[in-house]
Amino acid sequence: MSKHGRGLRDMTVGSPAGHIFFFALPLLMGSFLQQLYNMVDSWVVGNYVGDAALAAVGVGFPVIFMFTSLFMGLANGATVVISQYYGAGRMDRVQNAVDTVYSTLLVAAVPVTVFALLMVKPLLFILRVDQTAYHESWVYMMIVCAGLVGTIGYNTNAGILNGLGNSRTTLLFLSIAAVMNIILDLVLVLKGGMGVAGVAIGTVISQTFSWVFGLIYINRYYPEITIRPLRFRFDRGLFRQVMRIGLPAGLQMSLVSIGVMLVMSKANTFGKAFTAGYNVGNRLDQTAFLVVQALTNSITAFVGQNTGARKPERVNQGVKATILMASGWSLLMTLTLLTTGHVLVGFFSPKKEVVESGFLYLRCVMPFYVPFSIFFCLNGAMRGAGDSLFPFINSVISLILLRVPLVYLLANHFGPQVMYYGIGIGWCAGLVICTVYFFSGRWRRRGSLADENL
Repeated sequence: MSKHGRGLRDMTVGSPAGHIFFFALPLLMGSFLQQLYNMVDSWVVGNYVGDAALAAVGVGFPVIFMFTSLFMGLANGATVVISQYYGAGRMDRVQNAVDTVYSTLLVAAVPVTVFALLMVKPLLFILRVDQTAYHESWVYMMIVCAGLVGTIGYNTNAGILNGLGNSRTTLLFLSIAAVMNIILDLVLVLKGGMGVAGVAIGTVISQTFSWVFGLIYINRYYPEITIRPLRFRFDRGLFRQVMRIGLPAGLQMSLVSIGVMLVMSKANTFGKAFTAGYNVGNRLDQTAFLVVQALTNSITAFVGQNTGARKPERVNQGVKATILMASGWSLLMTLTLLTTGHVLVGFFSPKKEVVESGFLYLRCVMPFYVPFSIFFCLNGAMRGAGDSLFPFINSVISLILLRVPLVYLLANHFGPQVMYYGIGIGWCAGLVICTVYFFSGRWRRRGSLADENL
């Protein structure tokens, strides 16, 4: 079976910076499209439904992310395992890994969906959602949680393709979801008058269609990685490898989303307008971070392939190039959002209280963006080498155990005007810990997964 199938990228030869940049571009465009249709959700409900609906959509995002994180971690584990076997030229193991990942997805998707539906009300209570936004939040979360399988399926397809160095095809899948979601938003909310229910239904339909279309497309054009979901071929050794990397990554994302929800819970205590402003500011923050996220996913795949091919010198070159690109972009975004933040927040809500609250968030977190981008990229590189445990531990320490108490402490003693500085302080602490571990070299100790006896 050929190692150079249609659209597949062998990153073990050629310019490291070039591979990372061009692999990241489709990921970036895809993430931008995803963020765009999330922003359209916010824009539609913020301008045509009301602040309660805007707050509901913002509340729902970290909750949904928490439920899908374990499967996103599984996809991340698949990316690393597949990239290392691909780098080692073991396409037989790549196919077995694809079968194993999909068997796991289909077995676990239903229990996770049921659990998510049962947890909606308890989470709304924990988040202390304003009563005026409670019903809209409940409706939005119940509908989106019922359709989690579409989001899980898309992320699984993306994880498999990313491991093979193919980020262009995942862009195609996400483009379809984005266009469908925007059209459905306009039809169901503006024409159908369905409010947040229309936004949620549009999200579920578009993501499920994107997943199913992805299955058909991959099986037609990429025979190297044929997906046969109903055959239930399961390799225990490969499953252990995927879970060893993917479980810590998934738990990390879930716990970080819990941290975000705890920060949101504190923001909710300052009123509906403050919550809406926080949600908009956080959405702009996420949009600015898309480039760093794409570069991080790129370095994970790059390090995976070159670790599998036993080329540590290329790993070092790739990490340096990624940090330079991520830092430059983060500095640019810091300057941009600090100078135009009021205008950008005002695009989502014309109310002065919401605009001031949203810009307050940006003013507090953006000065810490460069350290956070380096922290994120280093974690991605170590995960690509098969070390997912340390990034998990470091993220829990910096993004939950430090960040959340600091936000509450600053809010209780100095007010909401400074509470978000706790986020940036947590980022800086994470970078310090991550840098020390990275230069220790311990993250390289596993070597190539292809050398393991399964």
